[in-house]
Amino acid sequence: MDMVRTTSPAISAERLWRSLMETAQFGANEKGGIRRLACSDEDRKVRDWFKCECEALGCSVQVDGCGNLFATLPGRRTDLAPIAMGSHLDTQPTGGKLDGVLGVLSGI
Repeated sequence: MDMVRTTSPAISAERLWRSLMETAQFGANEKGGIRRLACSDEDRKVRDWFKCECEALGCSVQVDGCGNLFATLPGRRTDLAPIAMGSHLDTQPTGGKLDGVLGVLSGI
């Protein structure tokens, strides 16, 4: 029987918090919230940040015709179905630091 050795990804609460605070700089307001509306300059900046972070992890990043970003990291086993995760980087007009981006960062 051919065994495939797998290891669990390293989950770091400290790294996640650091990334949340880094993305919170894009659209930060004086009350501690975030205003990162779709198609705004702040949205473009956080999307550029996301692309760089994903590429640094070895992912390929594609953008579709609607502007959705897709970061892909090939698995070790092509015989298994892919896993997909998604969220958003823009916020509601009075969003908080976790609005959408927590789901994105959970994926990467």
